[in-house]
Amino acid sequence: QVQLVESGGGLVQAGGSLRLSCATSGRTFSSYAMAWFRQAPGKERKFVAAISSSGSRTYYADSVKGRFTISRDNTENRVYLQMNSLKPEDTAVYYCAAGLRITATRDYDYWGQGTLVTVSS
Repeated sequence: QVQLVESGGGLVQAGGSLRLSCATSGRTFSSYAMAWFRQAPGKERKFVAAISSSGSRTYYADSVKGRFTISRDNTENRVYLQMNSLKPEDTAVYYCAAGLRITATRDYDYWGQGTLVTVSS
């Protein structure tokens, strides 16, 4: 069992930055691919970024490419999402997810509770 806890959300003005963090429990963190998804009010949950278990591969949604960076620290059992040049349309609840294979679909085994990011115009 893997437990995920997101933090770092908040209110930021357009053009600003935030860094989300996802802390994980368990001793097998380095075995899991990790991802970030987001869900805006009234909309479905969508893929944002993913990173392989070793950190050697990363994938991004087109809407965040060049602005967001996913990274991980396998010694600290954490995954991060650095978000720059934020836009109002980035407003959403951001979820951390863990799975045995990297994918842009929602086919992940474990999910966090989410952290709210609000970008004001």
